[in-house]
Formats: sequence, C-alpha cells, structure tokens
Amino acid sequence: MSKLKRRIITIVAAITMVLPFATLGNSASTNAASTVNAAATSKTVTVTDQAGDKVTVPKNSKRIAVVGIWPLPAVITTFFNSSSRLVYMPQASMAAAKNDLLSELYPNITKVKAVNDNGGATFNTEELKKARPDIVFYTAENPKTKAKLEQAGFKAVGVSTSKWHGNTIETLDNWYSLLSKLYPQKKSQAKVIKNYSDKTYNRVQKQVKTIPTSQRKSVFFLHQYAASTLSTGGSNSFADYWAKATGTKQVVKNAGAGNGLAVTMEQIYKWNPQLIFVTNFTTAQPKDLYNNTIGNYDWSKVAAVQNKHVYKMPLGMYRSYTPGVDTPLTLLWMAKTAYPSKFKDVNMVKEAKTYYKKAFKVNLTTKQAKSIFNPSSAAGKSTISTQQ
Repeated sequence: MSKLKRRIITIVAAITMVLPFATLGNSASTNAASTVNAAATSKTVTVTDQAGDKVTVPKNSKRIAVVGIWPLPAVITTFFNSSSRLVYMPQASMAAAKNDLLSELYPNITKVKAVNDNGGATFNTEELKKARPDIVFYTAENPKTKAKLEQAGFKAVGVSTSKWHGNTIETLDNWYSLLSKLYPQKKSQAKVIKNYSDKTYNRVQKQVKTIPTSQRKSVFFLHQYAASTLSTGGSNSFADYWAKATGTKQVVKNAGAGNGLAVTMEQIYKWNPQLIFVTNFTTAQPKDLYNNTIGNYDWSKVAAVQNKHVYKMPLGMYRSYTPGVDTPLTLLWMAKTAYPSKFKDVNMVKEAKTYYKKAFKVNLTTKQAKSIFNPSSAAGKSTISTQQ
C-alpha cells in the first residue's frame, strides 16, 4: 500500500471518530437552547403567594379580579399605570375610587364591575365567572375564600393584610413585590415605591427618635364612627404601627386587638388622647366631634377636642389608614401633624407632587395635591368591614 493511500485512510478514520462527538456537542447545544426558548415562551408563571401557597397562573394575565382586599385595586392600577386589567372589584373600593383621585386620574376604573362582597366573606362565583378573570386576588387570611374560588375553577392568589403585623410600609412593599413577581416586566415599579417609602420612613425616624418619652403625644384613631358604632385599632393593628412610626403613644392598650375594636366613650375619657386621627372608613369630620353631631356621644371632655387637635386622615387614591398607594405620604403627614416644629420644612402639597411624579409618573395639579389632605366624607360610605 502506498504512503498516500495510508494517509487518506488515517484521515478518514480520524474524521469518523470525531464526528459523533461533534454531533453530540451540537445536540447538547440545541437541547440547551430549546430549554431556554421553552422557558422564555412559557405561558404560565409560578410564584409563592402570601398565603404560602405555590400558585401557577397565566403569564402576563390580562384580566384581574379582586375579592375582599379593598386597597388592592388602587395598587394594581398604579402598578400598571392603567385600570384596563381590572374586571371585578369590591364595592367599597369603588366607593373610595369615586370620591378620591383614583377615578380622576384613571377614569375608566369606574367602569369596572363592582360588588358588595362583605370584605370577601360573601361573593357570587357565577357573577365572578361573567367577568372572565385570568387571576383572582383574595385575602390570604381567608382559606375559605380560596377554597371557594378554586372549587369554581379560578386561579386564586393570596394577598396578606396582616402578615406584617400592621406595618403599612412593609405590607405595601410586599404587595408591589408580589405583583412584580407575577409581572416581572414591571418589577422596576415596585423598586421605585420601596425606595421612596424607605427614605420617607428614615426621614421621619431621624426627627421623632429624639423626642423624650414624656413629651410624646398620645393618639387615638377613630376607625369607624356612627350613631351606634365607635371603633378603633387595638394591638397588632395599623393604628398601633402608625403610632410607633410617628413617635406618638397609642392610647389603646390591653383593650383588644385588630382594626375594628369596639370601644366606649368612657374608655376614651380615661385615655384622654391629645390627638385624634379620623379615618376615611367613617363619614365623620373633625367638626362632628367638636359639635357632637353624631349620636349621643359627648366629646367635649377629651383633650384633643378641647384643643382642636382632631384631624381627618388623607385620601389620595385609597383610604390612608390601611396600607395603600399613599402610605409614604400618610406617614410624613401624620408625623408633621403630630410634631409640626420637627417638620417645619415639609410642604405636604409639594411632597405629594414629588411622590406621584416619581412613583407613578403622574403630574398632580396643586388643586389635586391639596385635595389629598382635605378629603370629603363620601368615601366613608359602604365600609362595613373592620379590616380594610
């Protein structure tokens, strides 16, 4: 055999041995690429919700329903800078929306189907089916609601209102965080709001931490108030957190827990708060306490009333007592209201404009910004729940 033939045979043999490995390499690359492409084109997303359950829902769900969580429609609307994905929401959320900036800035929200679901305790699954939601947010603390939704075939995602023990800032941050996991293309929105909230909290703490305990003002939160209703926030409530975060002293101690704690005027006389903050879960205004115009209650013996230190809480895009869109603004407003000398440089109208611009890319007019801190009574209607 000639040298030339031997060389040709050697080369062919070498190529024959290499080809299978080259093909294997190409196959592995192809399989890896296929895996990546499959993940990128997946039609679902799986997250752990705030009830601790792993849930798989349609990716980039277009139709969203909210059952029981009253502040959430405003959070969802600002997250997307549009109300177009909302198809179903609580009537109490709508009552607030129609009487605050939410409907003014996002007018189409008034077209969303609104039902009285009694805080999520009662809702009609057949009515909900008509809205054809891809995803339904429910209160994570209510497993019966989850069971009812899943039995009816809905994709249910739990959102917690109490997991963070009344801490309104942490709760709001985690709501936006959950949304960003479900809609990762919008995760930067959650980061902007968290950063603003954290900066505001630190700004407030810098001022109030130096106030001696003996000089901290006592505060009472009037949650719901009518002729036969008088309630506040007890331990482990939003009221409890607001007091701690603003350097004030929550007068309600050892009287019970939760956000709808029934109390009597005799208890309020004993506590004798220096400040009273009236929530937007009641139609009452400060003048109603000054003039005793509701029921047979006599507020004239209370220090806050005697000194005209009763204040209606802000109302931007939802009732500010709970976690919600305006939580950072509420914290700053409350601290300034309690200790004006500590926050003399703070102009709340300017703060509102800055916050809405940074967080939601909304340019508030001066009139709109002022309205946040001068809310009407109408948003207090349709608020029978004690939690939200």
